[in-house]
Amino acid sequence: MLKFVLKLFTVFLFFYSIGSYAQEEEKATPLSHSESKAYTAQKKLISQAFQDLDTKKDRAAYIVSHKILKKTRYRKIKLQAYINLGVYFNERNLGDSALFYGNKTLQIIGKRNDSIFIQGKSYAYNIIALSYGHKGLFEEAKKWHLKGLEIVKKLKPKKQYYVKLHNLAIMDIKLGNYDNSIKLLKACLEYKEDPDFTFMIYNSLANAYSSKDNYEVSMSYFKKALDFFKNKKASRIKAAILQNIGAIYHLMGDHDKAIEYYYKAYPIAKETEFHRALIDILTNIGLVYQDKKIYNKAKESYNEALSISEELGFLDKQITIYNNLKEVSKTQNNYKDAYSYLKKEIKIKDSISKLQKSKELNELEVKFNTLQKEKEIKVLQVENANRELDLKNQEEAIKNLKLQQEIEKKETHNKILSFQNASEKKLNEITLLKKDQEIQESKLARQKSIKNSILYSFLILLIPVIGLLFTYYQKLQTQNELNKKQEEISEQKISSLIKDQELKLIKASIKGQDKERKRIALELHDSIGGNLAAIKLQLNNTVLNGNKKTISIINNQLDDTYEQVRNLSHNLIPKKFSKNNFCDVLEEYFNNIGGTTSLSTSFVAYPRTEIDLLDETLQIEIFKIIQELITNTIKHAKATSVELQLNLVENMINVLFEDNGIGFNAKNKATGLGFENIKNRLKKVSGTFHIDSRVNRGTIIDIEVPALTSINDKVSYNH
Repeated sequence: MLKFVLKLFTVFLFFYSIGSYAQEEEKATPLSHSESKAYTAQKKLISQAFQDLDTKKDRAAYIVSHKILKKTRYRKIKLQAYINLGVYFNERNLGDSALFYGNKTLQIIGKRNDSIFIQGKSYAYNIIALSYGHKGLFEEAKKWHLKGLEIVKKLKPKKQYYVKLHNLAIMDIKLGNYDNSIKLLKACLEYKEDPDFTFMIYNSLANAYSSKDNYEVSMSYFKKALDFFKNKKASRIKAAILQNIGAIYHLMGDHDKAIEYYYKAYPIAKETEFHRALIDILTNIGLVYQDKKIYNKAKESYNEALSISEELGFLDKQITIYNNLKEVSKTQNNYKDAYSYLKKEIKIKDSISKLQKSKELNELEVKFNTLQKEKEIKVLQVENANRELDLKNQEEAIKNLKLQQEIEKKETHNKILSFQNASEKKLNEITLLKKDQEIQESKLARQKSIKNSILYSFLILLIPVIGLLFTYYQKLQTQNELNKKQEEISEQKISSLIKDQELKLIKASIKGQDKERKRIALELHDSIGGNLAAIKLQLNNTVLNGNKKTISIINNQLDDTYEQVRNLSHNLIPKKFSKNNFCDVLEEYFNNIGGTTSLSTSFVAYPRTEIDLLDETLQIEIFKIIQELITNTIKHAKATSVELQLNLVENMINVLFEDNGIGFNAKNKATGLGFENIKNRLKKVSGTFHIDSRVNRGTIIDIEVPALTSINDKVSYNH
């Protein structure tokens, strides 16, 4: 099985997140001149020790941090020492020791809430979270990362928040919550102020996608991370990324590409003394050759990795390499070598278990000694506190004796004064009683005078108030009368306006009738009268002469006169319907009504062209019905708006007339003269109508007439 170097990046991340702590402490207020030298020297040593962690000098960094921790008396130096030791043990996967120093960091911080200690608490949570991660307790680790996240939310630097968010995403990868991890990592990409941090996010995204077996996306993020090192010197991180890209190609089955990237990572890891990564690179190279069945090269790579592991004492790496060598020997049927590799693997595992036991014993001994020392310190503190209390009690006892003596002296003096005061009080009481009597008498006199003045003033004020109220009441009555008269005047104005509108309509209709009468009179006088006079003269002559030709001429003239009478009867029909479109005539009529009255009118016809093609006599009847409806609305409805709709549907013409007037009871008033005229006209054209009206709700009249009915079928003329 191929393994990724995820641990490498979690360690790098920890250094990245904690690296700014020393910078923060440098910003703190400097100490006094007498202590500055000692503080500066210790600070320099502890900061250098932090820089030496995860290098060849990490053991020396551990020793320096331990020594400074024992002798320093500065709280901030102790805090940095605890953090250094926690990092050191997390590097070596010693979760219990790291956890111990993480907790010590929290103890020294206590309830302090300045920025340095709040940041220290954040780093302590990170140490504890990583230690639980090394112990395989990922849920517990996640809990502590969340605590750290809550702290950095309150701090001003955004960078620390995103670093903690990244830590949380790493825990989700280990817990198998890959989708949530990817979501958190993509949120971290919002922070763009630090390119190195962006590189870390790309690397973690690559690891998350590779854990989901999505190797193509993983490869794209690893290559994005690699772009950060194009113009930079060789570094450990570059070696790790190259190794991870090789591992992705290895998993995808592209062994040549895998070997190419492993050999790119190899010299960088060697140059930067990145030993653990170098061992992993050589091991992965051996695995590729093993998959390709080039066993000699595989063994060479494994042996080189083994020599580095033995030199540096990396027992966990030795176990992996011996296991791989055993598998190669088995495939070559060299069971003797396979057995020897197995024995070495078991021997190292046994030594690791012994080392772990001895380490556990040492750690327990350290814990026991620290607890004992803490107990001794507490006992000494209690003894010192008791001594201080005894001294304070003795001093207070002396003070109490002195106070008692002074109190006794003051008591005797007070007794003498009390006797003197008693005699003086009695004299004062007598004088006060006399004064009280005088005061009460003067008060009674004043009260009487005040009451009298209040009564007089009340009466004086009451008279004008009553007068004002009376005048106000009269004004109200006159105002009410004026309002009533104004209402009557407004009603009279409205009725006069309605009558004026009715008169205008009547005058318009009379003018039209007069014109029509004049035209008919002229027609009768000029044409028909002339013809009849001529016929009379000719008849007289025919009777006298008995000429047949004149009889035929008279017969022709009679025919002409008949035609003129017939034409005249047809010409009585209004010409505007024959010359104009019916809908245009109706619309113009409605607009004129709206212009001459206060009514707002609305007219809609559909389909307009087909309605215009209706029989002319039918159009005239509909027009006169609408005129009758408009007249009724103006006279009785008191409406402000009128709507008319004409619809032609399935050879039925539908007339919908609606107003917003006062309405009426349809059962009582549907038999008036206007409605009777409408009914008579509708009978001629086989039409029907329906009235929907309620009091104060307006009126709707719905009329339906067959569209194909011709009025010529219903009306006959006398020839």
